This record gives sequence, C-alpha cells and structure tokens, in this order.
Amino acid sequence: MANTIDQAFIKQFETEVHMAYQRMGSKFRNTIRSTNVTGSTARFQKIGTGSASTKSRNGNVTPMELTHTNVEVTMADFYAAEYIDKLDELKININERQAVAQSAAAALGRKTDEIITTAMDAGANATQIHDTGSALEKADLLLLFQTFGEADIPEDGQRYLAMSP
Repeated sequence: MANTIDQAFIKQFETEVHMAYQRMGSKFRNTIRSTNVTGSTARFQKIGTGSASTKSRNGNVTPMELTHTNVEVTMADFYAAEYIDKLDELKININERQAVAQSAAAALGRKTDEIITTAMDAGANATQIHDTGSALEKADLLLLFQTFGEADIPEDGQRYLAMSP
C-alpha cells in the first residue's frame, strides 16, 4: 500500500479533526489560560497578591511590592493516527473518514484533559475536599469555598470544581 495521499484529503481531514475537537474534545480546555507558542517552550507570568493601605495627608503612598514569577512549560506533540484504506472505503456503508476524525478528536481531547488533571493533582493548591465513599454534602461545598478564599483564588466567576463520575 502506498503511503501517499493527495493534499486536499489531508487538509480536509485535518479540518474535520479540528472541528470535531472543538465540538467534543477536551472538557477542561476552556478552564485554563493558554497562549500561542512559537518554539518548544512557553512562559506564563504569575503576579502575586497586594494589599491596599492608607496614607496620611501629604504622606507617601506605600507600594504593594507585587512579586513577579513565571512558570515555564515545555510543549509536546501528541498524535491520534489511524490508517484508512481507500479500497476499504468502497466496501462499507459509513463515512470512515468522519468516524476516524471524531475518534481522533475524542482521543486528543482525553489526552488534553489527562495533562490538565495531572497538572491539577501536582499543583500547590491540590486539595481533596471530599472522600468519594459518600454523597457530596453542603459542608463539603462550604469547605471548598473556604479553601478557594484562603488560597486567594479570585471570586470572578472563573472558579471550577472538577468531579469524576
């Protein structure tokens, strides 16, 4: 079997995978900060918290002295490949290319979520709020809200709770 395929098919398939990934890919992708990366690493800036202060009349204003740190991440390529034989496509009554595109998008979405959950588990703020042996209760959610507050996570509508089935 020849390993070449026309360029139009490659572009069409790539587009189908991208569209399927947007529809059904990662569950956590929209909850994280991302950036366009040129090269193999990206650097995210972290700015510490500050505190407001008062001043006397004609006195000096005390600066917050915000700490600036950064987190560097290394990019990695992941692939979800599958071979489609053009002769086999003639013998089946489904759109194999579309099915493979959706499966590839789902596989890439699961990999994205795996990377995000691994980072969440390794994070400095990783805390298990509830034991999985019983039902989630109001007290667990209040403890979660308190934990977010103690970690200075802003209450800006961007707080998320990750739960597994």
